[in-house]
Amino acid sequence: MKRLLLISNSTLYGGGYLDHCEEEIRDFLGEGRRVLFIPYALYDRDAYARTAIERYRKMGYDCSSIHAAADPRQAAAEADAFFTGGGNTFRLLKTLYDNDLVETIRKRVEGGAPYMGSSAGTNVATWSIRTTNDMPIVQPPSFDALQLVPFNINPHYLDPDPGSKHMGETRQQRIEEFLEENDRTVVGLREGAMLRVEGDRVELRGSTGARLFRRGQEPREVLPVADLSELLR
Repeated sequence: MKRLLLISNSTLYGGGYLDHCEEEIRDFLGEGRRVLFIPYALYDRDAYARTAIERYRKMGYDCSSIHAAADPRQAAAEADAFFTGGGNTFRLLKTLYDNDLVETIRKRVEGGAPYMGSSAGTNVATWSIRTTNDMPIVQPPSFDALQLVPFNINPHYLDPDPGSKHMGETRQQRIEEFLEENDRTVVGLREGAMLRVEGDRVELRGSTGARLFRRGQEPREVLPVADLSELLR
């Protein structure tokens, strides 16, 4: 049974790294899991790995980083659980392709290894990275991602601010542009929100909420805890 915890953000205003989702992570992982951290979204992987390893050990989990493995593909193939951190989504996906990890991770998760992602790590779990907020600082060979779920996510989703003097596109307008060219559901996942996938069931969890965008339909507001299993269909 495929199991995913797709988190919008790793740090919520007023708290520390993974503080807002610690209870969800503990409930999702259970006890005794060894977590393989994927730090490829940031440039300084050593520092990023230290942060994640320390945080997971504080939660009681053994954690190691894939970038320190002698054979990253073997580490992924044998992983007990994955956590892919945030940063730049283009850099993350390019590095996964460069290390021939996309299919390896997909097969391991389809085989039952739990997958957790935040921000960019959530983006790459979806169908494609076409709804990321990041600049394309590097060019992956494809925008196709791990495709662990058949929909897209826009993490850190921001609602339109009617009082804003900013004249650029809102996040909603950018997602609507995506839907003009792609018939693929997009979940605008606000900071503090996350999706938990357990087999054929999807739940919106966390402290905020989300908006569902579909081609030809008005955006739909969803609040936690909500059953969004329709996303898999």
